[in-house]
Amino acid sequence: MEKNEKEDEFVCRTYGKSELAQLYCPDIEPKTAVAKLNQWITLKPGLKEALANTGLKHCAKQYTPAQVRLIVDALGEP
Repeated sequence: MEKNEKEDEFVCRTYGKSELAQLYCPDIEPKTAVAKLNQWITLKPGLKEALANTGLKHCAKQYTPAQVRLIVDALGEP
């Protein structure tokens, strides 16, 4: 059975923080994956500020499509 190439494409949509983090770090626990993604966001110059400018709050449970695009543009697709 041939796999549809579109199935492998990353879709920029609303993601829960742990959902997106686990796409980047699938082999670790969700809480640890979120911490790792947050660390990468902090280490990437300008990314944390760009996300804050979209209205992202530390306590947010989800990333909007615009926020996901910023993350993917900075870190690459998961």
